[in-house]
Amino acid sequence: MMGMSSLEWSAYLRNELGVPREVVDINRDVVARMEKLYRARLPLLPGAVEAVRALHERWPLGLAYSSNRELIDLALELAGLDSAFSTTLSSEEVERGKPAPDVYLEVTRRLSVRPERCTAVEDSSNGLRAAAAAGLTVIAVPNRDYPPDEDALALAAATVRTLNELTPALVERVNM
Repeated sequence: MMGMSSLEWSAYLRNELGVPREVVDINRDVVARMEKLYRARLPLLPGAVEAVRALHERWPLGLAYSSNRELIDLALELAGLDSAFSTTLSSEEVERGKPAPDVYLEVTRRLSVRPERCTAVEDSSNGLRAAAAAGLTVIAVPNRDYPPDEDALALAAATVRTLNELTPALVERVNM
């Protein structure tokens, strides 16, 4: 379900896995539980805040994310990064979630930048596929618990093991 919008994964839980609840109720309950968990301990990868701040000093940033709007806003607030992004978008706010390119295409439109002049940082197969399908240069930071498929990783211009390796110099190098 990685990359699916909230409506897509809620429907999947109900229709495919047989959760006997309405889609809206599944979504609401999952978001409420996630909010509680985020407030207790925000699960940021090491180096995430530093990488975002370094990139924000050089370029306007957009966030194309599959989480619900409420969770995006809360995570950015708790991390102190809410002002680092010029635009943020949840895949629930576009027609199709990842691996469709919709969320990336809308973020680049809002940034007023052609997709081929943008770089995406992704950790999942569906995210890598979505960013590549939108025409962005992709840097992979493979999720250790759910590593991307090899064919999805092959779409990346660069792969880093940690966010400490995600620097403005790397972004410039892959976009040459």
